Amino acid sequence: MPIFKKPVFNPLGNKNRDIPEGLWTNCPACREVIHNLVLAENLFVCPKCDYHFTMGSRERITHLVDPGSFEEHDARMAAVDPLKFKGVATYEERLKTYREKTGLVDAVITGTASLCEHRMGLAVMDFNFLAATMGSVVGEKITRIIEHSTRQRCPVIAVCASGGARMYESMLSLMQMAKTSGALALHAQARLPYIVILTNPTYAGVMASFASLGDIILAEPRSMIGFAGPRVIRETTHQDLPQGFQTAEFLVKHGLIDSIVHRNKLRPILSQILGYLDQKKK
Repeated sequence: MPIFKKPVFNPLGNKNRDIPEGLWTNCPACREVIHNLVLAENLFVCPKCDYHFTMGSRERITHLVDPGSFEEHDARMAAVDPLKFKGVATYEERLKTYREKTGLVDAVITGTASLCEHRMGLAVMDFNFLAATMGSVVGEKITRIIEHSTRQRCPVIAVCASGGARMYESMLSLMQMAKTSGALALHAQARLPYIVILTNPTYAGVMASFASLGDIILAEPRSMIGFAGPRVIRETTHQDLPQGFQTAEFLVKHGLIDSIVHRNKLRPILSQILGYLDQKKK
């Protein structure tokens, strides 16, 4: 038995060989390790398997609209805590944490913009802020941009993502379903288009209201879309669910959505739709 152990050869000397945090991302679908710069350049889509990562609202707006054309509305509208919600953390504490984490005031950004010179109202939800749950501010901002677009006689595009209604606001959150749907009814009476893009995931109160009311409903590949989650439905009905249930691919096959569009093709597809609708008005 040797007295001394053979030294391990280390070509890096004493340098730390750990990969710095924040530079790489593992794809949850194919496990590919992707540099974050490559991921951002590819619109947060895995270059190997086309998995669509969550995309922030500001990044999505930059990708969708003409440069410099976006004018934000109601940027300072912020939620309050009317029910004085108590828990491990108060509602106000959670809002403060997510505002610092994301740089957003709430889970949706709204405003007007142009896409290939077609003017429109725009609402983009951000799953990074409290899972894009719909509270009073989300509902109010979306309602206001719909009403503004109706007055200006221009279409509305909504990019949806959500975990559902915001429990911290209880019934005040659920009221937003009726309010947004009512604004869209008036928008439809004015014979103005409303286009929805569903992203992963879009669930519950959002999907049961303005996210399912589009004249044209598009979805990103493999997005999970529904009202209650598959596990809840399975436990309630005690039945096995169909393969692919609540995926975008399942829903386009059964007619709930019109088409699945890859993220890097979304802008030209929307431009084509808006151009066609503009021709129909003339």
